[in-house]
Amino acid sequence: MSASTTATTRHDWSLPEVKALFQQPFNDLLFQAQTVHRAHFDPNRVQVSTLLSIKTGACPEDCKYCPQSGHYNTGLEKQKLMEVQKVLEEAARAKAIGSTRFCMGAAWKHPSAKDMPYVLEMVKGVKAMGLETCMTLGKLDQEQTAALAQAGLDYYNHNLDTSPEFYGSIITTRTYSERLQTLAYVRDAGMKICSGGILGMGESLDDRAGLLIQLANLPEHPESVPINMLVKVAGTPLAEEEDVDPFDFIRMLAVARILMPKSHVRLSAGREQMNEQMQALAFMAGANSIFYGEKLLTTANPQADKDMQLFARLGIKPEAREEHADEVHQAAIEQALVEQRSSELFYNAASA
Repeated sequence: MSASTTATTRHDWSLPEVKALFQQPFNDLLFQAQTVHRAHFDPNRVQVSTLLSIKTGACPEDCKYCPQSGHYNTGLEKQKLMEVQKVLEEAARAKAIGSTRFCMGAAWKHPSAKDMPYVLEMVKGVKAMGLETCMTLGKLDQEQTAALAQAGLDYYNHNLDTSPEFYGSIITTRTYSERLQTLAYVRDAGMKICSGGILGMGESLDDRAGLLIQLANLPEHPESVPINMLVKVAGTPLAEEEDVDPFDFIRMLAVARILMPKSHVRLSAGREQMNEQMQALAFMAGANSIFYGEKLLTTANPQADKDMQLFARLGIKPEAREEHADEVHQAAIEQALVEQRSSELFYNAASA
């Protein structure tokens, strides 16, 4: 299949087609993905997000990869919902070091009625700073989704994690159909979708292809597709899983780019384990979004100044919001990085 044909937005991908993409020679796949990428994006711009854990640990879900699950003993310190003002302070710091989107994650099965007013105030406050807003709060009902949209939420993150066939081996406390229903509520409310999955949980090639098919065959492609590499945490059932082959991970990014040509494909959790050469290949494969900062929910992430150094070496610049001139945006980032080196790093996080 030529790159020109796959640059077209489709919603009818089949398993044999997607597996054929994965099984191409590596250089052919990367060339195809990069060709598709250049048809829709500036190849030297990467969107930068920060995600803060606004409520940590004691989650009732049993996701086998997650240190925040109350089902496993990982030594994670549990924290209640953060105060609104503290969240806004972290958002301001994230903006100062170059993030254009601030994502807030809570370890819930679903938000409670008593917590929703505080969540909505967080959205309004971050939005007022000129940042894009994103939240991941678990399962939503229609009323909660409408309230978030009215408050100004731009993106809602709700990952599918893996294929429908493998999903039951990883999670039993929430069904796949419930996840798809939440995504439908989000889309119907007019918000953008952030949804992806995780590699390294023992899944097969069919499962990796199946996850991407689920996302690509939605009525509208997710605007953001985070591809995570499992971060193995002691105490979770997946702590001893085999490492993902780096080339297999790059292949996943490339196929995601081909299937969803207009989506931002996010190089998400697991970047701490990737060397600079692997990250450079990821950008070549079509990844054009990262989480930025010291932490991703509860696991390590390359520090912001290291990201900027890598960007400089590769000739990549952060994707600026439309209301900011690129030169002003870049200068603000560089100044903030200088100030950051003499101050305590803030606590950031990646998508659940």
